Amino acid sequence: MPTTGIRGAIIKPKPKPYLSPYGPKLQTTTNIQGLTFPRILRYGSLAAGFGAVGAGFALFFFSDVPRVRKDIMERLPLIGGYFHHEVPPEDNPF
Repeated sequence: MPTTGIRGAIIKPKPKPYLSPYGPKLQTTTNIQGLTFPRILRYGSLAAGFGAVGAGFALFFFSDVPRVRKDIMERLPLIGGYFHHEVPPEDNPF
């Protein structure tokens, strides 16, 4: 049913597209091997969380390796000074 809008303009509603009862029933949700988009987001965020925790564990587990300590751990903004180790000259064998 046409309605009057601003200054008497007639706004017609959009007609619905014709859907044949014999045509394929298409879904608007994406389904890839049983996974929908919300499920992919949920699994992705879960995997990202586990990956971040695993990476943090690996960094702190290997923080006593001199190369990891010097190249990675000392460059962390707030806790980098904790990992800075200087060997006193009298303890240096060379």
